[in-house]
Amino acid sequence: MGDVVKLTRKDFQSDQEVRWCPGCGDYAILASVQKVMPELGIPRENIVFISGIGCSSRFPYYINTYGFHTIHGRAPAIATGLKTTRPDLQVWVVTGDGDALSIGGNHFLHVLRRNVDVKILLFNNRIYGLTKGQYSPASELGKKTKSTPYGSIDAPLSPVQVALGANASFVARSVDVDPQHLQGVLKRMAEHKGSAVVEIYQNCNVFNDGAFDPLTNKATKNDTTVRLEHGKPLIFGADGRKGIRLNGLRPEVVTIGENGITEADLLVWDEKAPAALSFLMADPGPDLPVPLGIFRAVERPVHHELELAQQNAVRMQRGEADIEKLLHAGDTWTIE
Repeated sequence: MGDVVKLTRKDFQSDQEVRWCPGCGDYAILASVQKVMPELGIPRENIVFISGIGCSSRFPYYINTYGFHTIHGRAPAIATGLKTTRPDLQVWVVTGDGDALSIGGNHFLHVLRRNVDVKILLFNNRIYGLTKGQYSPASELGKKTKSTPYGSIDAPLSPVQVALGANASFVARSVDVDPQHLQGVLKRMAEHKGSAVVEIYQNCNVFNDGAFDPLTNKATKNDTTVRLEHGKPLIFGADGRKGIRLNGLRPEVVTIGENGITEADLLVWDEKAPAALSFLMADPGPDLPVPLGIFRAVERPVHHELELAQQNAVRMQRGEADIEKLLHAGDTWTIE
């Protein structure tokens, strides 16, 4: 058997020069992924990164595993085919808000609803970066860009709500400059069996600089974000006295210690609750903090296993041999 080789972050760094704009949030995401990979205990030859088109899609060149740089929006389709034929591989998809939600929206929906066992990193900078600053499906209302000089009139899509609506079995959100939080989410994704997607707020310092400053600035982030932790009440704020409770179907901010409010009145997060709760919290509105963490993590049948079971059941009904046993039975066989 030989000795087990312990991998390090350096083992997942390719020999390619990393070429993003200086200061781009993609560097931080790449570093976090390379940090997590050796902790998974999976050989590099059993890991594949598949990307579409966009700044984020350079990713496969920079991580020392198998990789595939596909065409615009089609990475989920390629990943589905690979996972179906090689279920032993761990398959990651790297995409952006434009690549996944615009031209790739159809493929994104179906890889999630089918519960294909792939891990999707969706970099969201709310702009088209590679094609030089047009508004994207995630750009906020009124956004002025080269393609919307008078401000966007389109309501933005929420990647988390889209994923929840497609019945993804694992949905999360993190930010590029919080490596501890992002790496924790990545580890949970890697352990999850089924479709897993994390929206990563990523700063484009050329075309949309500062889009997430209130959520990442040390002076404000404790008041503008709330961490979703399974089994814990939703508490936030610099002094830890603010919380979120449900008023009917409406989340609202309350202050612990005022008007008789205690921690017992707060919403306790449940990542296994019906998706409706996660949907409510995914885009809570301007008066509430932005949730970061795992919105949903549930188990349901995985696509490639369902497909194999169906194929074997049909063959048994027809009196045919199990295809896997047949393929591994010997050098030759006879088909009558």
